[in-house]
Amino acid sequence: MSPSPRQRDIAKLAGVSQTTVSLVLNGRTAEHGINKETEQKVLTAIRELGYVPNITARALRKRRNGLIGVHTFERLFPTSKESYYEEFMIGIERQAISSGQDLVLFTSMHQEGSADPSIFREGQNRLRIADGAIILGFDQHDDELARLAAEGFPFVFIGRREKAATLMPYVTADYHTAVTGVVSRVHEHGHRRAAYLGLRIRAEPRIERHDAFVAACAATGTAIVEETSADPGELDRAWLERVLGAGATVLVVESATHLEELAAICAGAGVPIPERLSVVGLDTAGGDTAHAWTHVTVPLRAIGARAVEILLDVLDGRRELTHHERLACGFEPGATLARPL
Repeated sequence: MSPSPRQRDIAKLAGVSQTTVSLVLNGRTAEHGINKETEQKVLTAIRELGYVPNITARALRKRRNGLIGVHTFERLFPTSKESYYEEFMIGIERQAISSGQDLVLFTSMHQEGSADPSIFREGQNRLRIADGAIILGFDQHDDELARLAAEGFPFVFIGRREKAATLMPYVTADYHTAVTGVVSRVHEHGHRRAAYLGLRIRAEPRIERHDAFVAACAATGTAIVEETSADPGELDRAWLERVLGAGATVLVVESATHLEELAAICAGAGVPIPERLSVVGLDTAGGDTAHAWTHVTVPLRAIGARAVEILLDVLDGRRELTHHERLACGFEPGATLARPL
């Protein structure tokens, strides 16, 4: 394997001094009178050699620019209230402000008509203008995360990723404890036959919720009489009748996206919630729902804020790259869990 190019290699290729290369890399050409032509020669040499600065080493020497990058592999960048990720973004922004950092949102990777969002456009790591980055999103691009880690670029992932866990820190919600608590509450209310409704795409946080549900039901002696994976819009009255026919008295719902659809189907079938069927959600229900759902509350803002804190700790050398953190979820009692008839 050939050694990674260094600044002296850039200087040789560009025909300039190593000091000039350093000034270009640190954005100090104007104050030292370096002309655009010379700067362009250096930048061209950097691209040709595939040079990547050792950002971790620079961070440990406190030579940072105070920029934190935010990247998501989702097709649309999470900046609207319709996005599940908005609360993460609020937490990231507030903590960045509190920590005296500026945010760089890498949105050019999400242009309409472009290929899948990639960190490495034209072979270059676009995140490296920042000291480090917060990365989030359900879509998994483990190959890109592995490449980032191999370059020594610091990042913190929001959410649990099996492969990414060996690369850099992550922060997520403690779904296992939260779901175990839900099943205990359901059991305490007298329910012994439960159904589970999940989404078709089995992202790791959803798998974690489901596995915790199955384990907790086994521990409490609660029978799982029906399991369904469906996208929003796929539920119907026949499905509801199947759930009730199996003897379920409580339905545990993996994603908040199903809740209002479920309420409409139950209302149309004359099935009152919670009198005939109790419903408990395993995710934050949000403020736009028409019902007082009983549900788990995920600390989205706190996770975003904590990701910033962990990243800064990594940059300052106070946190190991193997650090993984789970934040406790809350519980909203709501009004959709009752004792079975």
